[in-house]
Amino acid sequence: MNKTLITYFSATGVTKNVANKIKDILNCDICEIEPTNIYTKEDLDWTNNNSRSTIEMKDINNRPTIKNSIDVKNYETIIIGFPIWWYKAPNIIKTFIDSVNLDNKKIFIFATSGSSSIDSSLSDLRNTYPNINIISGKRLSEVEENIILDWLK
Repeated sequence: MNKTLITYFSATGVTKNVANKIKDILNCDICEIEPTNIYTKEDLDWTNNNSRSTIEMKDINNRPTIKNSIDVKNYETIIIGFPIWWYKAPNIIKTFIDSVNLDNKKIFIFATSGSSSIDSSLSDLRNTYPNINIISGKRLSEVEENIILDWLK
């Protein structure tokens, strides 16, 4: 496989665990997309209309800040991972995409979720960023080497 970087956002550790398993399978680089302000349990309460995550997801233009910059220029393939929020990628993923040049990169998306499909997330990202090459996406709850290798072929 070409030079690959896994980037991921994980609010509770689930996506981080999946990203690290993929890194082990592919033996590639990895970098966490870290919010400037860490999400608390209260921030993630989707049943509270005033929680930080609910407010962010209601505003399609909201871009939470990231505390780290990620250099993608030396990579051909970027794997972006996140938990599904409100059937979409958290807006911090759009902050990341807005901050890097993904021209001529192969983009693979993975998402973690207990039950939501990745389809709405992929559709939203493809509509928001029609000029980036999103090859495919996969919802991952368990990571098996053969599934990962087949997906990234």
